[in-house]
Amino acid sequence: MKTKNLIVRCSALSKIMTKSRSKSSPLSETAKTFVMEKAKEDFYGIRPNISNKFTEKGIRNEDLGIEMVNQSRFMEFKKNTERISTDWLTGECDINTGDKIIDIKCSWSFDTFPAFQEEAEKSVKKSGYDWQLRGYMMLYNRPMGEVIYCLTTTPPDLLSPYDDTDLHDVEHIDINNRITSVKVERDEVKESEILMQYKIANEYYKECMAELETKINK
Repeated sequence: MKTKNLIVRCSALSKIMTKSRSKSSPLSETAKTFVMEKAKEDFYGIRPNISNKFTEKGIRNEDLGIEMVNQSRFMEFKKNTERISTDWLTGECDINTGDKIIDIKCSWSFDTFPAFQEEAEKSVKKSGYDWQLRGYMMLYNRPMGEVIYCLTTTPPDLLSPYDDTDLHDVEHIDINNRITSVKVERDEVKESEILMQYKIANEYYKECMAELETKINK
């Protein structure tokens, strides 16, 4: 039976794009771990539900973040609901303006919100959001991507008694001071790197699947 291809979400692209520290392996340990986890999930047909208070806030406050951006920029952006998939890449961006892709990131608290431009640009690189945007730009065929960090009030039920509410209740701060954005232009060279790295990851994925298949034949 022919093994299917590895399918990568745009949000996980950074995992296969991490640099390998080994001269003998083109894949980093982070990339290998990711591929093995994907192979395991696909082989057994089980998807772990990975959720925590940080991701939960991001999901629940996404609409609020979009509304903040609309108020700040006098726009009427709507939440995108179209997921696009190819035979190896899949993603659903937050906002598709028609000429660029926007991804909303709701910071957990005041102290994790990147208020400065330099801080935000470093955060985009460190978190791999730039690779996520590049994936979206490929899928939706857009020349520009933008990450917009939004500082929003945290839903009370996500807070523990140890959380400082002063760092989470931010409605008194002007909206324009609660938004920081970073733009990423489409880059053919970077996309070539993605495709090259994906091919390597996909070969490793097939090796992992083949190893799991041997369990059936034993």
